[in-house]
Amino acid sequence: MKTALAVLSVLAAIAVIWYAACVPMNIKGVLDAAERSGAEVVPATARERRDMGPIGLVAANSFAIGDVWSQDRPRLPAPHQVAVELWETTVEKKLTSKRSLIYHGQVTLSATLLGFVIGTGLGILLAVGIVHSRVMDMSVMPWAIVSQTIPIIALAPMIIVVLYSIGVQGILPKAVISAYLSFFPVVVGMVKGLRSPDQMQLDLLKTYNASLGQGFWKLRLPASMPYLFASLKIGIAASLVGAIVGELPTGAVAGLGARLLAGSYYGQTVQIWSALFAAAILAAALVALLGVIERLVLKRMGVQA
Repeated sequence: MKTALAVLSVLAAIAVIWYAACVPMNIKGVLDAAERSGAEVVPATARERRDMGPIGLVAANSFAIGDVWSQDRPRLPAPHQVAVELWETTVEKKLTSKRSLIYHGQVTLSATLLGFVIGTGLGILLAVGIVHSRVMDMSVMPWAIVSQTIPIIALAPMIIVVLYSIGVQGILPKAVISAYLSFFPVVVGMVKGLRSPDQMQLDLLKTYNASLGQGFWKLRLPASMPYLFASLKIGIAASLVGAIVGELPTGAVAGLGARLLAGSYYGQTVQIWSALFAAAILAAALVALLGVIERLVLKRMGVQA
């Protein structure tokens, strides 16, 4: 109950700040529309209003405050406008409609999951190699760290161009970008987890004459599970970001990234914000699903989360 109250309090505070921010952000657009409809605004011309600060415009035209939350193309849409757009594009549209966020979400989700699987598999394999090979630890880990310093927004077009040049199109280029973002958290978390058993536990296995494989399956892997799931939660969110970024340079017509792109082309800020919220909701759902799987797996293994 206390947690729910705290969450609701934070949401209420964000909503109040959001509604308040709409006033200075949208006031110029509202006054321009009011001037075109014949209303008297202060200052009277758009040129004079451009030189005036938003707070001064609000103070001089208080009658227009009520309209800043209902503009068709506001600079900053009000929360209820985003909520209505979300409702209309998820509940009231057919799943096959290209205006449905669920349709666009499933396109992005498919690339996200494929990239996440590739990135997670690659990350786990690299982590196992790094833990068991001093050479890989010295050679691969620094490059893995350096790879994450390259801005994905610059790398994504190059990946897509290279893959297109060799005939790879469709979902795979986006999945590769998703895998690029998701593999690093998995590598770091898995390496930390595989190295988490202390020296006494490793020595105990040696006294039992356990092989390297037995030490991995019976000690290192179970000990790494909490670290792995923490990394997977970061990785799935990063993978979703990668899929959305991968849709931007291709001029995709489907996917949440395509929805963002179309919104920016036509100045539909409400559409942009609703796509952003859809992406956030999708990421939260994926992380929550991983949390459920984590609890089940750790409970099955007898590990306390």
